[in-house]
Amino acid sequence: MKALAGFVMRGYLQAALVAAVGALLSLLVPFLGFVFGIGSSATVALVTLRRGIGPGALVAASGGALCTLASLMLFGRPWAALAVMATLWVPVWVLAGLLRFSRSLAFTAQAAGIAGVVLVALVHALIGDPSGYWAGLMEPVREVLVKDGLVEAAPSQALFAELARWMTGTLAAVLLLQLLAGVFIGRWWQALLYNPGGFGEDFRSFRLHPAFGVAGLVLLALISFAKGPGLVADLLFVLVPLWLLQGLAVIHQVHAARKASAGWLVALYLSMVFLMPHAELLVACMGLVDIWADIRARLGQRPFGGS
Repeated sequence: MKALAGFVMRGYLQAALVAAVGALLSLLVPFLGFVFGIGSSATVALVTLRRGIGPGALVAASGGALCTLASLMLFGRPWAALAVMATLWVPVWVLAGLLRFSRSLAFTAQAAGIAGVVLVALVHALIGDPSGYWAGLMEPVREVLVKDGLVEAAPSQALFAELARWMTGTLAAVLLLQLLAGVFIGRWWQALLYNPGGFGEDFRSFRLHPAFGVAGLVLLALISFAKGPGLVADLLFVLVPLWLLQGLAVIHQVHAARKASAGWLVALYLSMVFLMPHAELLVACMGLVDIWADIRARLGQRPFGGS
């Protein structure tokens, strides 16, 4: 990773090339597209954090031009590349700019969370029932699956109708997590090159404002009265990635304080891959509890290894 970050910082052409290749791989490799998309975003974030907003925009524009040209050659149209720029690079560039000036991972994540809440609320206000919109988009996919004999017609209608009800909140949460991962990895790369250990210190001190805990408790109380997925559930989904980050910060702080083996963290992240989404929800619950209980401070008040 350090070698890749160093290559990115050699010049604008190298950075644009890495961003463009990552974006193209995110479109061409289905199962690893999420990872490659984060890598391309982290490239934009790294340049923005180190060089400034202008250079970051230049890398995004240059990488976008390369990606658009390649998209025209591979797919015959530029829309896939433009979608990556609009949904990933531009938001990451803005968030990296916020991080550059605020020097706070928590402030940046909270700003992204607020933007996500506003976006979800606007979707519900403008569309009314987003599930109908998603059902229309997914109907061609369902028809292809039925035609190929992969699913049966009647059960698939009920399944896709249920999926459509959860699409808004799920996509908002996944996009928010992907954007923040890009910014955080960009910050990690910056620390690897110019301030070894700096990212770890910043991340272990990650703490959300209590308002994000209050909002979570209110939404959890309201969802018991809601009839299935809707605005309340979608807003709750947006907050989960923020709680997840705080939960991870708690775990990393405890790990560092106890000087535990790196194997514990490896096991944690493997469980988050193979036990998805249950492991993520458990860590997010820890993050929500930490907003009120301040687990890190409580653990710091007693000697490690004691009872």
